[in-house]
Amino acid sequence: MHIRPATPADISLIYQFIQHKAEFDRSVGAYQGTPQTSEAKIQATLFGPHPFAHVLFAEQQNQSIGFALYGFRYSSFAGQPSIWLDDLYIDANYRSQGAGAALMQQLANIASSQNCTHIAWTADARNQRGLQFYHRLGAGIIQQEGQRCYWQWQPKPPSH
Repeated sequence: MHIRPATPADISLIYQFIQHKAEFDRSVGAYQGTPQTSEAKIQATLFGPHPFAHVLFAEQQNQSIGFALYGFRYSSFAGQPSIWLDDLYIDANYRSQGAGAALMQQLANIASSQNCTHIAWTADARNQRGLQFYHRLGAGIIQQEGQRCYWQWQPKPPSH
């Protein structure tokens, strides 16, 4: 398993993964819409002069099998950033093979290197497999509103 950051050459791949994530979310009832993004929007917002988010890819045998799309938030009270994980998606044929854990570990490494307080995200309560995965990481639900669960994870710093 190899984790790598996205480059501008990956714009169409990012777009495809966003589409797959939307299909998955529709399948569990978490999303009824159609993504409003485009390759041009991805180019401008992820690879323009001020990137608003970042993407990591999980690869196996030089094939991208999953992605994580994340950005940084800042807390004036803590005086530190945190990471907001917007999307985590692994192709169905590659789930439960370590790709999600590898992406989350890379996010933990990034969080540690950037002095982040935590990593946060939402997940739909109907995605039972995803909820079990997040619990195994050691993450916890900090709030639930209907089917939306707000998660927080404070990964341990990597040991050297």
